[in-house]
Amino acid sequence: MIELTRLNGRPMMLNSDLIKTAEASPDTMLTLINGEKLIVREEIAEVVERVLAYRAHLLAVVSRRLHKFDDFARVIALASLDVANQPATPQSPGPAGGSVK
Repeated sequence: MIELTRLNGRPMMLNSDLIKTAEASPDTMLTLINGEKLIVREEIAEVVERVLAYRAHLLAVVSRRLHKFDDFARVIALASLDVANQPATPQSPGPAGGSVK
């Protein structure tokens, strides 16, 4: 979500994924994917900058979480290599219900 200002001065939060087009005529008019039009005080360059900053923030959050997950996955992978303390696996039944040898 990005914060923008309506022409009447009231701030609003907008889901930037909903922006389809932005036009300067002379005010900035945003057309959303549902066809709704919004006129905001910010210039197009500022809207673009806020969208890029928001997406960069999202990517940074995801990157940090994946980094933690990768560390966790490495610990699990290393722990699974310790076969000395694992119980023996039972043999699989053969086609007739017997053991495979």
